[in-house]
Amino acid sequence: MVDFNLRIAGAAGQGVETMGELLTDTFAHLGLHVFTTQTYMSRIRGGLNWFDIRIADRELFSGREQTDLLVALRPEAVELLGKELAEGGRILFGGDAREGVIAIDFEGVAKELTGATVMANTVAAGAVVALLGYELAPLFARLEAIFLGKKGREVVEANVRCAQRGAELVAPHAGQLRAPEAGVGRPALQFTISGNEAIAYGLAAAGVKFVSAYPMTPSTGIFTMLARIHEEYGILVEQAEDEIAAINMAIGATYAGVPAVCTTSGGGFALMVEGVSLAGMLELPAVIVLGQRPGPATGLPTRTAQQDLRFALHAGHGEFPKALYAPGTPQQAFALARVALETAHKYQTPVIMLSDQFLADMRKNMAALDTTLRPIDRHIITDPSEDYLRYAVTESGVSPRALPGGPALVVMDSDEHTEDGHITEDLSARVRLQDKRSRKYDGMRAEALPPERYGPEDAKELLVCWGSTYGPCREAVDRLNSRGRGIAMLHFSQVWPISAQGGDGLRRATRVTCVEGNQTGQFAGMLKEAGLVRECALMTKYDGLPFTGEEIARRLA
Repeated sequence: MVDFNLRIAGAAGQGVETMGELLTDTFAHLGLHVFTTQTYMSRIRGGLNWFDIRIADRELFSGREQTDLLVALRPEAVELLGKELAEGGRILFGGDAREGVIAIDFEGVAKELTGATVMANTVAAGAVVALLGYELAPLFARLEAIFLGKKGREVVEANVRCAQRGAELVAPHAGQLRAPEAGVGRPALQFTISGNEAIAYGLAAAGVKFVSAYPMTPSTGIFTMLARIHEEYGILVEQAEDEIAAINMAIGATYAGVPAVCTTSGGGFALMVEGVSLAGMLELPAVIVLGQRPGPATGLPTRTAQQDLRFALHAGHGEFPKALYAPGTPQQAFALARVALETAHKYQTPVIMLSDQFLADMRKNMAALDTTLRPIDRHIITDPSEDYLRYAVTESGVSPRALPGGPALVVMDSDEHTEDGHITEDLSARVRLQDKRSRKYDGMRAEALPPERYGPEDAKELLVCWGSTYGPCREAVDRLNSRGRGIAMLHFSQVWPISAQGGDGLRRATRVTCVEGNQTGQFAGMLKEAGLVRECALMTKYDGLPFTGEEIARRLA
């Protein structure tokens, strides 16, 4: 496999992300497999951010630590990131000539051609494509697709001139870098999507009609994507004044029968916790997407972590059922958005979908998703009987759900209540209703998604992971097996209730290592409490950066 990592580094406001996404789509249209990661500081201007684009001739699931080509839009990028250059790598620097670098004055070229420096990143993009030996036509096509409708033909042509000039300036250095060959023997994988976008489309296609949020990194991208496609899917998008209002708006919408969702991060979810309990008592299908980032408090607001698993599991006072999902790839994110909604509505209970900055911002190419609107079954009865009871005690724990304003009287209350929904302090009624709610777990456990196994079936060594660590663990398995190690991976995309099927693979293994983006091994502890594993080694990471496949393989060696 030919594997190449490009790193674009500059200050916030210099167009690092814009250039990254432009090149990502260009490489995808060239028929290359693409995987991107982002590292950025919590500031609007300044600092040093970078955007990694890894390309190869086979599917990718993880980022890389070193870079083969560093595009430095600021001098500090050379100083800080130059030491992470792979053997034989090069630096493309947007400033004065330095030893060992290819120097192009991106801003000067852009100003000369257009009268302004705003297209400096397009100059750099053209230089990158040419330096890697690829045709410029796909880059020009992407520039037209981005700017023609918004800015007009003149802006498209100006960008094309800038890209062309960047390519001309690096012509003397052509052939110095070995990049994967474009499109040979592979169909073009032109559809690229981020984790946040996949969640948004999954929710929209499943029939979400109301979304409320107070913007908070890294989940804001879901909220803004739903706002972008709201007309296509008929979604009402509401930016609430705070997270308390957001969760209560969503609960109100579900009471009226509307599939609703909230998006937030750890600090915002902390404010929503009382609302989660309210949904548990009212038995309403509140769905929350929780984008994790390092805490406590504001912590590292633009970095990644898997530190909120226990928090999500125990969020809310009292005892009531909930389900937790944690996708590991954009494909899983899209599919599990539907599963989360279906579970919430079938069992009339809160459901939390756990993401994080790594999954939210990663972008990769794949076969196009089917985003056709296919609304979930809301499990609402339209012809309730005369003796309808909103909280009727049933064997499954799920009561018939009718909508207010219909033929039946629908009574709900946040206090403990009788089967007809009225407040009670009858302690025997309390026990009946609490037992009823708890019985929902029987059905939820029976339907829990089994973990996905990857690697040799006879492997005695096992990596266990959940959520966004899927990709890095999968790459580590491939790396280690190529050296004759004999190791497999077990990935849980549903982390509560935990599928009993996971126990079979765990019990067969002689060595189990749980890989988690937290300090304490939260999921490993849950597996032990569930009796699915006895001994389990931990591999943890909590510096705010995601795992890579090469890191996991190295630490297991």
